[in-house]
Amino acid sequence: MFLLVFGVLIGILSLLYTNSLVNDLEKEERKNVQLWAEGMKRLGQMESGTGDISIILEVIKKNETVPMIVVDEDDQILFVKNLDTLRQNNEKYLRKQLEEMKLQNPPIINYLTEDIKQYVYYKDSVLLKRLLYYPYIQLAIILVFLWIAYYAFNSTRKAEQNQVWLGMAKETAHQLGTPISSLLAWVELLSEDKQVQQNILTEIRKDVSRLEIIADRFSKIGSDPKLSEILLAEQILKTIAYMKLRVSSKVMFDDNLTQFKDFTCYINPPLFDWVIENLFKNAIDAMDGKGKITVEVTDANQFLYIDISDTGKGIAKSHYKTIFNPGYTTKKRGWGLGLSLTKRIIEEYHKGRIFVKRSEVNKGTTFRIALKKQHTA
Repeated sequence: MFLLVFGVLIGILSLLYTNSLVNDLEKEERKNVQLWAEGMKRLGQMESGTGDISIILEVIKKNETVPMIVVDEDDQILFVKNLDTLRQNNEKYLRKQLEEMKLQNPPIINYLTEDIKQYVYYKDSVLLKRLLYYPYIQLAIILVFLWIAYYAFNSTRKAEQNQVWLGMAKETAHQLGTPISSLLAWVELLSEDKQVQQNILTEIRKDVSRLEIIADRFSKIGSDPKLSEILLAEQILKTIAYMKLRVSSKVMFDDNLTQFKDFTCYINPPLFDWVIENLFKNAIDAMDGKGKITVEVTDANQFLYIDISDTGKGIAKSHYKTIFNPGYTTKKRGWGLGLSLTKRIIEEYHKGRIFVKRSEVNKGTTFRIALKKQHTA
């Protein structure tokens, strides 16, 4: 913003200064035309061979930049100066130039005698036109430069942020690896103890397995994940079943997935599950643990659209894009990485799209995921 304001300020000051120069130059050019007209008048009035006309001729010759046309009282063209020499005999061209001059500047009236007068029309010189357009060109160049500088700065900043998030993800996966391995060893050791209830060990194994999945997800961030052709509806239903066991009974799930049981997409199951879980968790938070989550799949030619809707607080339209920025969160806890990672997983790894399809404050939100469809049965 500072660069933009600074650049615009430079452009405005340059524009004002150049306009001042243009005004001064316009006045100077009119004076030159008036001087030229006076010189022509005196030259015509002087009798041949009398008086020194060298100064008058010098004045007349000096005007080499300002285009002019001299006409009589009947608007007949008498004299042309500083126009296209190859077209000075073209009546149509000269008339067009004359109309432009009439619109641009009032004529200089040259009285040859009390009864005879001529009108000297002129227009801005090429130099004046260049000077007039210069500040606009300069301002455009400054704005382009600022845009390139901002884009480069923003890209660098995002790249640095990405490196930080990637580093944190990799480090998290690495740090989780050791305690998970230890927990697995303890579970195996406990399984040999006949006094330990097997149903408890089964649940512990599930939780440790879940931790392994989470660590695997973090380890895949920043890598090139392997995509497999997977039945989309079946994969989403697994995530719904997992979430149902871990949320309040006041949260209802609804879907139309059975209609699309044979549709496949190339996805990475652990990362795709993470996306759906994140959207479900955000929906549950937005509904304060009570409401309805709806999953709808739509067949749209080469794409499958997955719409995940909730009946929560909704999102203001001005935040539709910013919610995907790293660090953005409305919660008291968390780092605001959920939707940022979700967007990265869908758009960079799965070559799809994710966006807020619609949202209304205090009524709910719908996120849409678009994935390329492989085939239908």
